[in-house]
Amino acid sequence: MSISMSSAATTPLTHLNPTAPSQISAFPTSLSLPTPSPTRPLSITCSSSTLQSQTSTTTDRLFNFAAGPATLPENVLLKAQSELYNWRGSGMSVMEMSHRGKEFLSIIQKAESDLRSLLSIPPDYTVLFLQGGATTQFAAAPLNLCSSPTHAVDYIITGSWGDKAFKEAAKYCNPNSIWSGKSDKYTKIPNFDSLNQTPGAKFLHICANETIHGVEFKTYPTPAGENEVLVADMSSNFCSKPVDVTKFGMIYAGAQKNVGPSGVTIAIIRSDLIGKAQPITPVMLDYKIHADNNSLYNTPPCFGIYMCGLVFEDLVEQGGLAEVEKKNVKKGSLLYDAIDGSKGFFRCPVEKSVRSLMNVPFTLAKPELEAEFVKEAAKEKMVQLKGHRSVGGMRASIYNAMPLAGVEKLVAFMKDFQARHDHA
Repeated sequence: MSISMSSAATTPLTHLNPTAPSQISAFPTSLSLPTPSPTRPLSITCSSSTLQSQTSTTTDRLFNFAAGPATLPENVLLKAQSELYNWRGSGMSVMEMSHRGKEFLSIIQKAESDLRSLLSIPPDYTVLFLQGGATTQFAAAPLNLCSSPTHAVDYIITGSWGDKAFKEAAKYCNPNSIWSGKSDKYTKIPNFDSLNQTPGAKFLHICANETIHGVEFKTYPTPAGENEVLVADMSSNFCSKPVDVTKFGMIYAGAQKNVGPSGVTIAIIRSDLIGKAQPITPVMLDYKIHADNNSLYNTPPCFGIYMCGLVFEDLVEQGGLAEVEKKNVKKGSLLYDAIDGSKGFFRCPVEKSVRSLMNVPFTLAKPELEAEFVKEAAKEKMVQLKGHRSVGGMRASIYNAMPLAGVEKLVAFMKDFQARHDHA
């Protein structure tokens, strides 16, 4: 179906607070709602019968395929815009609130409650809203889960981020790389039965989805030791599908890919693992400190947590993570089918069984065309398609907030680009 400009123009108004019109009128001009030109046609036609709630509603918005910070649901942005000047009649912005005041306490408590609902987090797990990105957890996890620097920890290294976590851990524990996909350029995940796990290891660490290389665990390994736990960096596929939290001792994720802006790190930790940190652990990395203070030991990233809360609320309204996963499978299948159906013009190096639904790396059979592909796509309002500097090629990050229309437009552009350049 064709995108209707008239309906698109009115959609955002449903997200504004009707009881506080002064909030919007008090904004400076640069923050007013964008008005699309009625005479400017859109350049794509959507084949889907209905557009997702977060589909771009104006010609001013790009399709942003960045790996993080990444696109956010448009209805979430509009709600945040409507509440920016005066949050729900409080007389102040979220950015001005005391983190210990009742207003912000209601925000962080609602965010945690919705996250617990989305992931069915049991009561014996602690949810922490932290700072420092997932990279900080590369140090914090071994410092907290290994009471001695001599304790062994196993790492399955399926990409750049798993490798960084392994190298950082060497400062605080005795890490073992029990499998690495580096020799295969990080394009696969091992058979779990073949893993030679270390007896007595404190935890087994994985990166559930490698943002750079596009490799995603579809199932998870089981730690061999009776007291060993599974720890996962889920930064780039967090809340993209249902996950059985009870299979993990700890899950951590940077928010800036799937659930919010940069600046927030979320950790979900089995509570009995907390309180055994090494003596050298800095206070800001000690999980017990943050747990005892309900993530309010010091000033948290208040506005980022608020935005995460809006995203969680939106995911709940979509029907939960099972419904979200269906949308992600549809988007991923559409893009991978286009790559695989291009007769080699486009190529994805990742083994099909472990291809990421969030980050899709691909190359051109003619590498000299890659820069032109990225440039032309940008002219068509599809940006951030250049691959990570360490691997090259292209990469389309199609997180929860990327609407189906964005993937449809990318696929149409890819087919058109191939038709114009494939003269073999």
